[in-house]
Amino acid sequence: MKDLSSKRQVVREVITSGKIFLKEKTIKRIVDKEIEDGDVLAQAEIAAINAAKQTSGLIPMCHQIPLESIQVTFDVQDKFIEVKSTVKATAKSGVEMESMMATAVALNTVLQMVKEHEEDDNGQFPDAWITDMRIEKKERRTPQMPKEFSPL
Repeated sequence: MKDLSSKRQVVREVITSGKIFLKEKTIKRIVDKEIEDGDVLAQAEIAAINAAKQTSGLIPMCHQIPLESIQVTFDVQDKFIEVKSTVKATAKSGVEMESMMATAVALNTVLQMVKEHEEDDNGQFPDAWITDMRIEKKERRTPQMPKEFSPL
């Protein structure tokens, strides 16, 4: 594992995204909250948050990072749902993997919850696929001291 002891802490923010393509009628069921296992997007958000928090236990060379914010949003279109995950921390190491893990697990949670509606007569999923996983934005900035701690 990389030695970070000489690095200084900075505010780190990463936004990642990915898409899941599904049948239009499946997406309508998601929007109308007609999926048998419950609210798909709410459960995908919770799964994403848990995934970001557990990344260092899943990816061997990831450092444990005290995450300060995890935001997961969904853009629902007729043929796909786009997931965006924004992860922030003040740390010595980046949060790219935590954000990517959040996005990936959100997408996989959606698929898990709707797969019975996507399966064809041969047990395959020709209309369901996950794609376009990427890091959209990465920022580093020096932490700002709160005004109440500034010298007079």
